Amino acid sequence: MNDVTKVLLIASLSLGLLAGCAQPNPHPMDMTAAIQNAKTATDHKALAEHYEEAAKAAEAKVDEHKKTLEQYKQHSYLYGKSAETFEEHCEALINSYEKVAKANQEMAKMHRQMAAMAK
Repeated sequence: MNDVTKVLLIASLSLGLLAGCAQPNPHPMDMTAAIQNAKTATDHKALAEHYEEAAKAAEAKVDEHKKTLEQYKQHSYLYGKSAETFEEHCEALINSYEKVAKANQEMAKMHRQMAAMAK
């Protein structure tokens, strides 16, 4: 593999990873209003479903970053001194998304319980 090919490979991988780091709004609905107005079982079920979807999205990001981390580890020779920094960045993202998934699962559970009590 010549130097130009290596540079192009590294650049394309870096751009792909940067795009993967962009975080969309995890709560597209007006959560403040939805929570304040939740009074019925249906309202709380809708919130629970929203939090479950957010948890699934975060879990997908965990899986994505675990795969990326493995790529960095398998091909660390391509990144030189930056390889360790890239790996640490992926590990931090994995940890962060795992916390987000857990928090959303807990919120979903609480709203499911509130829905059951609202019946």
